[in-house]
Amino acid sequence: MSFSEKQEALVKEAWEIMKEDITTLSLYFFTQVLEIAPAAKGLFSFLKDEEEIPQDNPKLKSHAVKVFKMTCEAAIQLREKGEVVVSGSTLKYLGSVHLQKGIVDAHFAVVKEGVLRTVEKGVGEKWSEEMKGAWSEAYDQLAAAILSEMSKEAAETTDEP
Repeated sequence: MSFSEKQEALVKEAWEIMKEDITTLSLYFFTQVLEIAPAAKGLFSFLKDEEEIPQDNPKLKSHAVKVFKMTCEAAIQLREKGEVVVSGSTLKYLGSVHLQKGIVDAHFAVVKEGVLRTVEKGVGEKWSEEMKGAWSEAYDQLAAAILSEMSKEAAETTDEP
């Protein structure tokens, strides 16, 4: 997998712009995810019992920031190491949590679409097919790494006596 210097620069540029208004963009991100897949609301402990997305929920903002930041970091790792490298325990933890929550491939596709819509909104006229491709690739590689950990965790769980 080769992630170009240009792709990495596009992801970093978008992230720098988005950080300026991350609270608004976090709300927008979750609105997009729930617009695409309303049933996903139950997967987020901080949204499960809410009628609508709370405007001032710190957990919502924190989760959205983690998604964008990890995708950005995945892009940097793709460029530097040719693969997604999240510290071992973090990636293992992500796999475990996603497995416990019952997350499946289709959920990652929904989140990806939410990410792309949010980046597009966040960067405005700087949005391009090239930027979309860079974020798509970085997110796909991060999702693949988490899915791989989920598979390992599932195999370990079924191997236990």
